[in-house]
Amino acid sequence: MRDFARDHRALALNTASLGHNLDGAGAGWSPEQVIDACAARGFGGVVFWRREIGTRAVTIGNRARAAGLQVVGLCRAPFLVGPLAVPGVADDFQAAIDMAAGLQAGVLTIVTGGVEPGSKGVSESLKRVTAQVAEAAPYAAARGVKLALEPLNPVYAGNRSCLTTLRDALDICDAIAAPNLGVAVDVYHVWWDTDLPRQLLRAGPRIYGYHLCDWLADTKDVLLDRGMMGDGVADLRAIRAQVEAADYLGACEVEIFSAANWWQRDPAEVLDVMLDRFRTVC
Repeated sequence: MRDFARDHRALALNTASLGHNLDGAGAGWSPEQVIDACAARGFGGVVFWRREIGTRAVTIGNRARAAGLQVVGLCRAPFLVGPLAVPGVADDFQAAIDMAAGLQAGVLTIVTGGVEPGSKGVSESLKRVTAQVAEAAPYAAARGVKLALEPLNPVYAGNRSCLTTLRDALDICDAIAAPNLGVAVDVYHVWWDTDLPRQLLRAGPRIYGYHLCDWLADTKDVLLDRGMMGDGVADLRAIRAQVEAADYLGACEVEIFSAANWWQRDPAEVLDVMLDRFRTVC
């Protein structure tokens, strides 16, 4: 395993950890402030949310690279199915791909959306997701963008993600067989899965992202009460060992949704604690 105590250049900030994925949350730092703060602490990368970028994708991407940061990824494609999907999803998906290309982001993350209204279970919704991703993948490839399917914890299956296991994500990858399609592995969503080691080995080079946080044993809100690494029950070292055994040696992206705790703190403090935990418990 990599020694993060000696070299933390694999650390990347997902700006959701500062509240930047929701209106009115966090301190509202600009992308430039985020870039400067991460670079000053020796982070290797940053992941933005679309709402922060607007029409400035090229400018922000260049600014990050000039500061020595990789734009590891972009969050995210629109919900493709389910009650939170909106009309015009194909066009919005393409716009997200274009933004990722402008940023020169390493990957565009896909959170699929939940169970399609009028259907039961997840099978029909997953078929629709497969069809939509298959349609978008060639366009993304032409723009130099990788797509990463991110399975979410089953608690979100109804409204946010009919895709809940790495197994199902890889089944979709197998069905589409696009060279630019892979998966994102988020500790928050997979820590409980006893089949995870086998599926990670199956994924191999199709692992496009690894996301860090922790699952609090007494979580107060399954969406907005994630823990800082080391504060919860996920076996972070064991999961990273499994991810690296599958030959993933890329960035480790810290993504913490925490409306009542970390989003209430000074972003500089959040980044300092994040760096310490990355070096000591991850």
